[in-house]
Amino acid sequence: MGPREEIVYLPCIYRSTGILKPDYLATVDVDPKSPTYCQVIHRLPMPNLRDELHHSGWNACSSCFGDATKTRNRLILPSLISSRIYVIDVGTDPRAPKIHKMVEPVEVLWKCNLANPHTSHCLGSGQIMISCMGDPSGAGKGGFLLLDGETFEVIGNWEHPGEAAPFGYDFWYQPRHNVMISTEWGAPKALVDGFNPAHVKEGLYGSSLHVWDWTTHRKLQSLALGEDGAIPLEIRFLHDPSATEGYVGCALRGNVFRFYKKAAGDWAAEKVISVPSKKVEGWMLPEMPSLITDILISLDDRFLYFSNWLHGDIRQYDITDRRNPKLVGQVFLGGSIIRDGPVKVLEDPENQEQPPPCFIKGKRVPGGPQMLQLSLDGRRLYVTTSLFSGWDRQFYPEMIRYGTWTLQVVVVLLCVVVLHCVVVGREGSVMMQIDVDSVNGGLSLNQNFLVDFGKEPDGPALAHELRYPGGDCTSDIWL
Repeated sequence: MGPREEIVYLPCIYRSTGILKPDYLATVDVDPKSPTYCQVIHRLPMPNLRDELHHSGWNACSSCFGDATKTRNRLILPSLISSRIYVIDVGTDPRAPKIHKMVEPVEVLWKCNLANPHTSHCLGSGQIMISCMGDPSGAGKGGFLLLDGETFEVIGNWEHPGEAAPFGYDFWYQPRHNVMISTEWGAPKALVDGFNPAHVKEGLYGSSLHVWDWTTHRKLQSLALGEDGAIPLEIRFLHDPSATEGYVGCALRGNVFRFYKKAAGDWAAEKVISVPSKKVEGWMLPEMPSLITDILISLDDRFLYFSNWLHGDIRQYDITDRRNPKLVGQVFLGGSIIRDGPVKVLEDPENQEQPPPCFIKGKRVPGGPQMLQLSLDGRRLYVTTSLFSGWDRQFYPEMIRYGTWTLQVVVVLLCVVVLHCVVVGREGSVMMQIDVDSVNGGLSLNQNFLVDFGKEPDGPALAHELRYPGGDCTSDIWL
């Protein structure tokens, strides 16, 4: 299923107390035979502040198969807050990327009346499409902008005027069935500084899937998932291009829905996995949801993986029976219910004990498991712990804590000053690796792998999504 990955790219941001520095793209060595294994071998800083690099995509992928003029040599980096888009040259020297072009926010705002770009996918036409979450005022607006695949200039909107969805987030298309399906997070102005449960009742978060005609760009259906489907985030079709089904993780209630094409030609969705909330004390609410924040499907379409960012576990399901997923692997990696933390679980419908804190190489893992990326052979699952700086700060403040500075001043003969400074608690996020049993199912933490972004040269950083130079199971779409 392809060679073993050697490097990965991760967008990183500085949001720690007292630090205001540009976001950057980190290149991490994941080759066990390399002398720099588990190390950041290159950092590409952006030239602006407060971008909030988040997700990324490619200028070319499997949807361009057969076009010899297309090469996977540019990484597309949308900025979730500034609405700036960076085009990164990873072809000239994959181990030392450099900026190829910047698309300024004014291009996105004026040409498309969109803001807060999120998911980027290359298209078979050679163009690049990026989903957006809002309009220039910060209100929700689920539209899509197109970039020219050669010049990376903004072409305009993919959707027709007046047909944007109420909210935007992720999307996946399948040309064989002339369909694209998009998801919803919430209004950027509501979620930027953290999660307020009242905003859900006020209608500032989404709970629907939107079905689009891939050829005409018309919105055909909106599938209302209800309360059980509140905040549907990452969406994944099966990789088999003939398949007419897939899965979406719905964060707020900890559910996974299967979406599918009906015999009549329209689309529907059904809940197939539920991770129940836990009754707790010592937390912001009396019940804590698991908060499913990322999902992916193995390239052979056999296993589904997802992360429960608050509960702190990653789960592996056998989905060979598409409507009845079977839990076959689970591992806890931090989270909000660790047994030595402030939260006490009063009632757990799954009857699981509160897990111990997670340590790797003496480092206590801060936060909970968030973004996932699976190796092409299905044996290694890479995990990072940062979700979004505003939510990291709210739910896992230790991740953005730089530390406590102690200042001691001694004055001798009114002219000699000795400063003694101690910094405690450099945290940031981490990158971990899970060993996967891709035959029978099963997950186990690799205790020899850790990339600690709390030890970055300019202070703790928050690393988010992962991409391989050769492509991966969350960016490639087969035709």
